[in-house]
Amino acid sequence: MNTKFLSDMFVLGLPIAEKILRPIVVYVFLVAGLRLAGKRELAQLNPFDLIVLLTLSNTVQNAIIGEDNSVTGGLIGAATLLLVNHFVVKYLYNHERLDHLIEGDPDVLIEDGEVKKDRLKAELMSVGELEVAAHKQGFSSLDEIDRAVLDPNGNIAFFAKRPTPDISRHEEVIARLEALSVQLASIQASRG
Repeated sequence: MNTKFLSDMFVLGLPIAEKILRPIVVYVFLVAGLRLAGKRELAQLNPFDLIVLLTLSNTVQNAIIGEDNSVTGGLIGAATLLLVNHFVVKYLYNHERLDHLIEGDPDVLIEDGEVKKDRLKAELMSVGELEVAAHKQGFSSLDEIDRAVLDPNGNIAFFAKRPTPDISRHEEVIARLEALSVQLASIQASRG
């Protein structure tokens, strides 16, 4: 094998300390940036959000690896990102107040069956996007939902109205059948 090939592939073009520091700086920046961008960026992606996230990863790639394209440099950068993330998650698990500060609060999007348009606006989410999320969880319309909460991780929890429209219709049909049974029994008693 060619020694230049092996050198290009495995010899670092930057000092190891720099290879470790670069991903840490980018990680901190991205955590802060995504936190400021809002919870919506994390789960309810539209095509524009997806494009931003994909190009963002490509944009910060050079900041992470620098002018080093070696396999070793890439592995050091990837390992650094994984280790930093592991330690941050582990640290935040034991420090709820800091975790709460970084992740933020849940946001109520529907309360008592009423869509909170001001909260949707604050989260940069349209009613249509909320409906799509509800459909994914088995609701046919927002009319079936009593409460919806956007969690800090970007997931939306939907809570059905009690009773659901299907249960209400079923109860109404049963009540009508019982009324018909009583009328039928009354008619039969008057004939007999």
